Amino acid sequence: MWAACKVKVHDFLATTSITLRRCLRLGATMAKSKFEYVRDFEADDTCLAHCWVVVRLDGRNFHRFAEKHNFAKPNDSRALHLMTKCAQTVMEELEDIVIAYGQSDEYSFVFKRKTNWFKRRASKFMTHVASQFASSYVFYWRNYFEDQPLLYPPGFDGRVVVYPSNQTLKDYLSWRQADCHINNLYNTVFWALIQQSGLTPVEAQGRLQVDEVMTKEIKLPTEMEGKKMSVTRTRTKPVPFHCDIIGDAFWKEHPEILDEDS
Repeated sequence: MWAACKVKVHDFLATTSITLRRCLRLGATMAKSKFEYVRDFEADDTCLAHCWVVVRLDGRNFHRFAEKHNFAKPNDSRALHLMTKCAQTVMEELEDIVIAYGQSDEYSFVFKRKTNWFKRRASKFMTHVASQFASSYVFYWRNYFEDQPLLYPPGFDGRVVVYPSNQTLKDYLSWRQADCHINNLYNTVFWALIQQSGLTPVEAQGRLQVDEVMTKEIKLPTEMEGKKMSVTRTRTKPVPFHCDIIGDAFWKEHPEILDEDS
């Protein structure tokens, strides 16, 4: 009786083993299905090696967003601090970001030259930064706009650009800060004409139009000159700075940003 039972158990196990092997073979066949060819349509978006990878986000239709949510003009400190908080969150949650620069409704994030995050795929850089930033904007909204409800979700678009050298990266960041200075000067005067002089937006815009534009080199004040800072390099933490990055003082104070080992 016992011998007969042993034979039946053995036959059952053998049958189960055969069934399992057949299932595994079937699964392997399904993984290599005839539909797999569609992967060939995925474009290669690998960023060039040994280059700085920059992801720049811009608010989508933020003029309307600012009006609907009663942003103060020309600058709303709540909105600016919220943007900075979102940038800090991105730097804390994502890997290999060495510096971020922001103004108004845009922020640029610089990834290490030698980063291999997600195999340097541009789509991964952009989607992860954009989604983390946008979700943080909604999540932290009430911390900065206590009396202003969020009426609808904000949107951000992004682009990925690679820069081959330290100088081109510095020039990019200088370009963004120079753009900030120009826009801020224009907006400050524009809204002063409206709020203090009683002009309409069209009249203020007409007042600021000029027939001739002269370009000359100017030296912007370097707020960091003559100041000493203690920098802890054992563990990095995103910290907001409001300073000049066009001059050399900032880069001399923070040489680790452009370190060749980045």
